[in-house]
Amino acid sequence: MSLATDALKVDRPPPPARGWSRQRILGHVLVGLWIALGIGMVVYLVAAWNPEFFQKYAPGYISGLGITLLLVAISIVLGAILSVPIAYARMSKNPILSGFAYAYVYFFRGTPLLAQTFLVYYGVGSFRPELEMVGLWGFFREAFNCAIFAFSLNTAAYQAEILRGAIESVPRGQWEGAASLGLHKLQTMWKIILPQALIVALRPYGNEIILMIKGSAIVAIITVYDLMGITRLTYARTFDFQSYIWAAIIYLVIVETLRHGVEWIERRITIHLHR
Repeated sequence: MSLATDALKVDRPPPPARGWSRQRILGHVLVGLWIALGIGMVVYLVAAWNPEFFQKYAPGYISGLGITLLLVAISIVLGAILSVPIAYARMSKNPILSGFAYAYVYFFRGTPLLAQTFLVYYGVGSFRPELEMVGLWGFFREAFNCAIFAFSLNTAAYQAEILRGAIESVPRGQWEGAASLGLHKLQTMWKIILPQALIVALRPYGNEIILMIKGSAIVAIITVYDLMGITRLTYARTFDFQSYIWAAIIYLVIVETLRHGVEWIERRITIHLHR
């Protein structure tokens, strides 16, 4: 009887620690600081409310927001189109194709987007005669078009890796089962593999769009009057710090809207997995 009691005492898990751990205290302190910062910002914006400021500069913010969303939307779509052959080349057994795709992805993921944008915007001017010969100078002389070109190439590299990883996450048995049913590889990819891969890729795609939204602010440096470009112009004219605060709030609203939208889509397309 004593042996059994001793065994129970040995196997019994230790009681949970009482009180607050250091990590929990630190977490509550950080949350409190964020709440205090948010309250302070709201108080500042209420105290600094200037109807004339909004009446004069709000249309510019709306216009800049439209430029930002248009830039990101076009870049994401073009990048998605480019990512398909890049992802195919990355998965190819041909060493030339896979090597070229690896070099492309390595370069655009390993260098800053700002440097890539500068290379396109300031570098294409060196090839103006050649571009005029092929009729492309009219496109590249516009800063907005240069931004789209650089952003599309950049996001294509990231989207290609997202797509490749999602496709390779689908079990090999899916390919073998489709082959046993006599389905062509293209049919297998389109009807079986991609629907499963896109579920895996949805959140990474959402993160890539969010990163592009935030990264789009760099185009203000190359004279594109997006949201950040309008914000810089507004501050240069008013020296009012709240111009940047309102820009940050707009970016935050966009990001949170996208995040909740991706979560809603994920719940809708994976509802069959929860039944």
